Amino acid sequence: MNPTPKNPIPRRRWRIAWLLGFGVLVNYFDRVNLSVSHAALVSTFGISTVTFGYLSGAYNWTYAACQLPIGVLLDRFGVRRVGRISTFLWSVASFAAAITPSIGGFFAARLLLGIGEAPTFPANAKAIGYWFPSRERSFATSIFDGAAKFASAIGVPLIGILLLKVGWRWSFAVTGLISLLYFLFFWRIYRDPQDDPELTSIERDYIASDDQVFAANEVGQGSLGYLLRQRKVIGMVLGFGSYNYVFYLLLTWLPSYLSSALHIDLLHSFLYTGVPWLIATVADLAIGGWLVDALIERGWNANSVRKSVLIGGTACGLGILGAANTHSATTALIWISISIGGLSAASPVGWSIPSLIAPRSSVGKVGGIINFSNQLSGIGAPIITGYLVAARQSFAWAFGVSAIYLLIGIAAYIFLLGRIEPMPAESQTTA
Repeated sequence: MNPTPKNPIPRRRWRIAWLLGFGVLVNYFDRVNLSVSHAALVSTFGISTVTFGYLSGAYNWTYAACQLPIGVLLDRFGVRRVGRISTFLWSVASFAAAITPSIGGFFAARLLLGIGEAPTFPANAKAIGYWFPSRERSFATSIFDGAAKFASAIGVPLIGILLLKVGWRWSFAVTGLISLLYFLFFWRIYRDPQDDPELTSIERDYIASDDQVFAANEVGQGSLGYLLRQRKVIGMVLGFGSYNYVFYLLLTWLPSYLSSALHIDLLHSFLYTGVPWLIATVADLAIGGWLVDALIERGWNANSVRKSVLIGGTACGLGILGAANTHSATTALIWISISIGGLSAASPVGWSIPSLIAPRSSVGKVGGIINFSNQLSGIGAPIITGYLVAARQSFAWAFGVSAIYLLIGIAAYIFLLGRIEPMPAESQTTA
């Protein structure tokens, strides 16, 4: 069923998309707060560059460890119940970071933050699969995925100014308050479609209108072991893992790169950091979201459109090599913007794939598997970068390592992912 002037489709599903987007925005305020506070934490606790690399990755340790069990919990207990618990935990973690008296307490707060935020992206992917027909999922996904980039675009300069004015402890307390506000919003608003009393039958039918293609997989399921053996899942694990390596390298080290390698003062490094992330936000929404859905709606081959943006965007990520040896801030920002902009265009396509290839009862598990790989990259990128920068006194090798991983990811998308279409359920394969 398509919307017509005589029979307009209600838009309650978009309220869910914007709710999830706000959640990721808050989520990433918590994450970027640490990179902004680098110099202040060094002053307060006397930590080294390598220790900061470990601290930057601490969040991802528990985040990664939780991904596979979170996928199972999401498929069993649903987005609403798991989401309520997780949003409360990450609020507590932000407040804990603000009041900790030691670097050990700070590590503990970051580990708790990783547990609280672990369900976010797998849960959002599952929620979008529930609330949107497949032809709208790229833009719906780009709303929450773009929020991750927009949080860095506005969060780094805003939190940086806040930190310079009132100190790093208050910057963490403010993100804790915002997180608590989102917890209340999520508790009040989110329901699955079948539990939402205000969802009209017209919109409910529209959401399910093109899911006949996935009907064969509707009742199927897949165990973790079965899903881990699937070529499509392995392709996404490697491809999306390479994207997340560059993402976390820039998320945790970009302000330090601008200030130390290019000798930009701290305030301007905060402001300049927002430029690539703002471009990434636009690319995420306009290309990975709106353009993909618009082309599919006009009759373009859905597989070709999604694969082209997925592979082409990841290839643009190789632009990070252009910043490896430059001494010009302008040149560095251009290359970094090309890199993170291309990767961000590919990202919402990547996050829409679990709901397009997995049996509906296994979308949470597939999202968890993919995000487990992402968080291994999130752990490795800041730590490896810390060691390489300390050893070489340059970011060139760190950027080179990320480019090698991107080449592996591109190959995985081409040769392992194949067509973006439903995998057979485990019960069908056994039969």
